[in-house]
Amino acid sequence: MGKPLTIQIEDDYRLEFLKKTLGASSKVEVLRRALDSLEQNLIRQKKMHQWKKAAELVAHESVRVNREFQKHSRLKHL
Repeated sequence: MGKPLTIQIEDDYRLEFLKKTLGASSKVEVLRRALDSLEQNLIRQKKMHQWKKAAELVAHESVRVNREFQKHSRLKHL
C-alpha cells in the first residue's frame, strides 16, 4: 500500500482544477506530471550550470587563440 498523503483543502481545489484542465484521470496523475516537470527543470538547471562552468574554463584559451588569428589576418594587409 502507498504512503498516506495529507492534502490541505486549498491544495485539493488546485489539484481538482489542474485535473480538469490537464484532462488527467486522477489527482495522483496530476502530482506525477508536476514531479516530472520539476525533475526536468532541475536537470535543465544542472546542465546549464555545467555548460556555464565549461565555457568559463575555455574562455581564456579562446581569447588567446582569437588574438593569434588576428595577428595573421590577411584583411590587415589589404
